[in-house]
Parts: sequence; structure tokens; C-alpha cells
Amino acid sequence: MRRFLLPMLILALALMAACGAPAATPSEPAAPAATEAPAAAEPTEAPAEEAAPEPTEAPAEEPAAEATEAPAEEAMPATEINCGTEEEVTITFIGDPAGTHPDAEAATIERFQALCPNITVDRIPGDANVQNLLAVYLTAFEAESPDFDVIRVDVIWPGLLADHLLDMSEYTSQEQIDSYLPALILNDTVDGRLVALPLRIGFGMLYYRTDLLEKYGFDAPPATWDELESMAQTIQEGERADGNAEFWGFVWQGNAYEGLTTNALEWQVSNGGGSIVSPEGEIEVNNEATIDAFERAAGWVNTISPPGVVSYQEEDARGVWHAGNAAFMRNWPYAYSSSLESEAIGGNFDVAPVPAGEAGIGAATLGGWHIGVSRYSENPEAAAAFAAYMTSVENQKHYAIDTSSPPASLELYADPDIQAAMPFASPDIVEVTTARPSTATAEQYNEVSTLYFTAVHSILTGQQDAATALELLELDLMDLLGN
Repeated sequence: MRRFLLPMLILALALMAACGAPAATPSEPAAPAATEAPAAAEPTEAPAEEAAPEPTEAPAEEPAAEATEAPAEEAMPATEINCGTEEEVTITFIGDPAGTHPDAEAATIERFQALCPNITVDRIPGDANVQNLLAVYLTAFEAESPDFDVIRVDVIWPGLLADHLLDMSEYTSQEQIDSYLPALILNDTVDGRLVALPLRIGFGMLYYRTDLLEKYGFDAPPATWDELESMAQTIQEGERADGNAEFWGFVWQGNAYEGLTTNALEWQVSNGGGSIVSPEGEIEVNNEATIDAFERAAGWVNTISPPGVVSYQEEDARGVWHAGNAAFMRNWPYAYSSSLESEAIGGNFDVAPVPAGEAGIGAATLGGWHIGVSRYSENPEAAAAFAAYMTSVENQKHYAIDTSSPPASLELYADPDIQAAMPFASPDIVEVTTARPSTATAEQYNEVSTLYFTAVHSILTGQQDAATALELLELDLMDLLGN
């Protein structure tokens, strides 16, 4: 079943023209609030309420599946690229601080500089909080600053950043453009301009410990939120009774940032509560299904989830999981390859679709990151050459295997190395992908999301009950969108 991704992936992405995940070292995850921030920016992340436990190494056990190790890659023909300039220049690239992405980006830069030795790429780690990262971009762009040449673009940002980015169709071959999944090119084309090139896609997944499910008599991962709560509680109580006082049942992303929007949207959609704003522009937040979904999530805090989960981002959740201190984790594909390196887990994990609620089907928020070039760059040709190389089929294959991130190029899904490296990319998960309402809300999406995750966070922290918070959210969205 795990090898039949391509048909469902094409179908899922073809049906949604618009759509996130983050990048710390794979073997030693960062503790909460310790992710790197861009050198050019002031960090504005919320302080972590509870630090993720440092990884404790346990004897490795036999991996649950033979397909978990990255295979040796088959050689691909080296790409001949136009470096854009023969001058000695330096460009800056805003990198991803999560998981194995820093290493994959360093390898990408090394390969590119072997082809274009006259171009030095200076990698600056970006903020792991996407709201902070976007604020950094907008501040620099409003000042028309040349400090950033090549940037990472969240799949929901092309419309928002389009005026500040070059048209990459002027620097990229049509053959390369045609290699991407068509829906991604549609997503990145604003007013006829291709403002970013797709690098990878993502979707929410449920990670689970196969050894612990077996230990406590469970035959399969939870299919519903009720099952997850019950299983998480049982395993948590058992592991603590065995002496691990730091063990938790379920970790996820609960901080007030875009990551909470992606988690909460999965809770809402899976419970039949709509999708924040419908494709027709109808506001869908103040209803019983959504109220129930968020009240259920609030009940996880300090029961099956740490009290500090309300300050967790992706790496914080992964830190607890990587240390062997969680039975379940909601995260993105990037966490798969780094999970393989955890001695505490010992390969005893797998992934499943995000559980279903009252709707009877789960939901996996669709994410992804693309690469754009600032129109204020002092070396636009060199910057565009790097962006085109980074998103080329050749480099996407390396990058996908190094990070366990599904690639954006269609042809790679038939590549045996990609199939072997990503056994998690199954139709079960891909078929429930859910887009955020970035198309329906266009340039107002960031404000919509901020209002949404702020309201949800107030519910999780007990500042407001769900009915009150969602009634106020509905009014705020009506004022913003003019409904």
C-alpha cells in the first residue's frame, strides 16, 4: 500500500490549487524556544513554558520496518546550469532550522558551488516560527533591503509576497517548470508571474511507537480521537509506573503561531466543523462541531499532553518524541528521518493518518516550502541560479531523501530511491490532505490565521471557553473580511 502514493498525490494536489513545516540537528533535537533565529532579525518567539526533556539514549532495538533506512541513491546526470554571472559574488539564503534540513541545505550549497564556484552562498538560519519569519521578510521588503537574496516561501505566502519577488519563469527553463506538480505552479503564479519554485510538500501525520502499542495490547494505531485519548492514557500510565516520570501520551504543536492553525484545522475538519473560511467565503468557526473539537483538545493539556505543549512548536514536540518520552506525536514528514536516528526509539515507530472525529474521516493540513528570490537582491542572476538549482529534479531527489520531505517534482514519485526512503507517503495519509483557506482569503490569510490561532490558544490555555472564543473569532473575521 505504501508504494501507491503517486495516483492519490496527483489527485489530491490537482484538486487544491493553494495550500507547513519547519528545520536543529537530527540526532539532538532542540529544547523548546531554543530554535535559531535569523541573524538579521530580533527573535519574537513566545517563551517556552516547559522545556522538552533532553534525549536519553536507550539501547536500540530492531527497527519495525526494513524500509526505514535511506537507500543508496542511484546516480543522476549532473545538471548543467547557467550560473547567471561570471563575477565573484556572495548571496544570502534564509535556511530552515528544523530537523535534518540544515544538513540538507549545506549539501545543496556544496553541490551548487561545485557547479558555480564563483558564487558563495551564505546560509542564514531562519526563525522556526513562521509568523516571526514572515515578519522578518516583510520588514526587510518594506525597506527594500538587499540583505536577503534567496528565501524560503511557505506555500500560503505567494500572494502575500508576490510584489517583492522576482518572476522565476525568466530564469528557469520550461522543462524544469513542467517537472513540478501542476497545482504547485498554479499556487506560485500570481498575476501571471511565477514568484517561487516548489521544493517540497508536507502534510500532518500521526507518529506512533509500535513497540509500546504491542506492549499494551493494541493491534493498530488509533483511528479516532477517542481511541487516541484512551491509548495515550493507558500507555502513559504504564510507562510512568515502570519508572519514566517524564513520559507523555501525545505531543503536538500548541504555541500561538501558524503551526497551531495547522493542528486546529485538523481537529476542526475531522469533527465536521468546516474549514475556517469556505471556498465561497463563508466563515466557518462558530459551530458546535468546532466548539467540541477545541474543548477536546484543551482537555489533553496536562492530562495526556505536557502542560507546556501550549508553547510547543514542531521541534519542541520532536524533542520529547526523540527522547523516547511520547507514545504519539503529530508532526510533518520531516520528522521521519530524524526519528530513525533516535536511540531511545530504536526504530520502533510508524506513521498513520491523523485520527478522525465526528466527521468519520481524518484531516491532514497540507503544507510545503518553496524558494523565491528577492527583487531587491544586488545579485539577482546568481540568486535565481541558486534557487533554480535547489529546486531542480536532481537536487530535489537528494533533498527529499536527506530530509524525508516529499518532493515537488512529479517524476520523482516513480523513483525507487524516493519510494524506499518514504514508506510513510501512503494514499491513506495523502487522501485526507486539507488546504488552509489561503485562496479564499488571499492577501488577508495571515491576519485570518493569526485571529484563528490566537482564539484557539486562548481555549487551550483556559483563558476563554470555546463557545465565547469562537463567537468573538467569528465577529473578528466578519469585520476583517467584510462579511
